[in-house]
Amino acid sequence: MSVKKHGNLDLKQTKWLKEGRGAGHGNDYRPWLTVRDVASTGRSHRIFGHTSGRTHHLLSDLELAIFLVLEWNQVTTDIREQFPLKLEDTLVLAKEAGIKHPALQGHDYIMTTDFLVDTHSASQPKFAIQAKYAKDLQEPRVVEKLELERRYWREKSIPWYIVTEQEISKNVFDNIKHLYPAGRDVLSEVEVADRLAIYSPHLLTKGNLTLREFSQKIDTAYALEPGQCLSELRQLLAQRILIFDITIPFRKLKLSDIEVVDTRLLNEKRHVSNQ
Repeated sequence: MSVKKHGNLDLKQTKWLKEGRGAGHGNDYRPWLTVRDVASTGRSHRIFGHTSGRTHHLLSDLELAIFLVLEWNQVTTDIREQFPLKLEDTLVLAKEAGIKHPALQGHDYIMTTDFLVDTHSASQPKFAIQAKYAKDLQEPRVVEKLELERRYWREKSIPWYIVTEQEISKNVFDNIKHLYPAGRDVLSEVEVADRLAIYSPHLLTKGNLTLREFSQKIDTAYALEPGQCLSELRQLLAQRILIFDITIPFRKLKLSDIEVVDTRLLNEKRHVSNQ
């Protein structure tokens, strides 16, 4: 984007353009906004992305929830947050729609979409998401800016969605947030095989013990450190070696709710993903 075309940009945005914000892919991408730049709605978060291999800047709990769901579903190849829209395009769209373009202290500012997502799907290789709390959708000015954003992505032929907290299950969010960090832990094939040799026979019985109750018994039976079994199971669940219905609260999870994935298929998936 040429700064000369937009003499009404303030010094901060001009500086960000020179820094290369809002450009790149994967671990080279630099978000337009970081947690230090804006006052967020609720808490802001910096979290490592398994898919992108970089730290993501998320400006609310809702953005965190959406990000974790995107990562958990493993349909993405890249997630770019706080993605800037081309100012020359949004200025034209605002004029066409009769909507005042967003500005601050007389300076036009570059609008952003919360997530631009690249996917594995040939039928929908990209889509964009704007995170908004439901109460904010009652504000006329918010709706006007969303209309500019909608028109922008329509012009780009990229599907665009608004996601509110009402679309994110609390159980799903809590479960993924609990398991997500363990997705980075490196497990060798030998470690996986050893753990499954111990845990699979119990899991296949479809017992009625909760995962926590079972883990405490295993810790005692094998003289493990307190919590070791639960930690190992958490890693297996996070990495989909064991699977369960993600809508069931983790604290209520029973042996009967867990299935063992065929590890041969798992190894094939890992091999393909590493190509």
